[in-house]
Amino acid sequence: MTSMKTANNDNGAAQPPKGHWGRRIGHHLKTKIAAGLLVVIPAGVTIFILRFLFNLADGVLAPYIRKTAVFIFGEGGRYIPGLGMIAGILVIYVSGLIASNVFGKRLIHTWDRILSRIPLVKSIYSSSKQLISVFSTSGRDSFRRAVYVEFPKEGSFSIAFVTNSVPTPSGKNYYTVFIPTSPNPTSGYVLILEESKVYPTEFSVEEAMKIIMSGGIVVPEDFLAQKLQ
Repeated sequence: MTSMKTANNDNGAAQPPKGHWGRRIGHHLKTKIAAGLLVVIPAGVTIFILRFLFNLADGVLAPYIRKTAVFIFGEGGRYIPGLGMIAGILVIYVSGLIASNVFGKRLIHTWDRILSRIPLVKSIYSSSKQLISVFSTSGRDSFRRAVYVEFPKEGSFSIAFVTNSVPTPSGKNYYTVFIPTSPNPTSGYVLILEESKVYPTEFSVEEAMKIIMSGGIVVPEDFLAQKLQ
């Protein structure tokens, strides 16, 4: 009788197929490395951005602080990392104090008028002021409420902000709405729509801004498609 080859060992247990342990080790390494990347990459990106912002904020005034330290203490004067950032915060705070009184407001008004007359500077300066005004309290107040509008085509809805109402002699009421782009809400489209074409939402202006700036990743619980029907 011909003997049959078996995959049994001396104890009678079946031996794993050839390459079985190699596949298990490979699968283990693949899954663990993938899980590790999900932890390390966001943390690394966060650290990189924070370090970049710190160096940027600290580096603006750092050269002047270094020169001041050398001037006062001589060559032995050392610059401590972070002093530029602290000095920048103090400058912003003092600027806020100045802008909050009557004399400061007149000074800023004069400054705005001077910069608005310089050809290249006025474009950059005015654009920067508009950008800041969007995120300031007064800028957010100009967005009366968050709404849905059919854009860019019928059946496709976008988040928009009502900025004004436009009554007409015929009695129809129109709204001016601003549709921001994502993730940069400082640019977008301005539409004038009939009141019936503007649909209410269940979330606030702040929540709508979070949705837009996160590209739809951060959404409130009330962000439901049924609300559009």
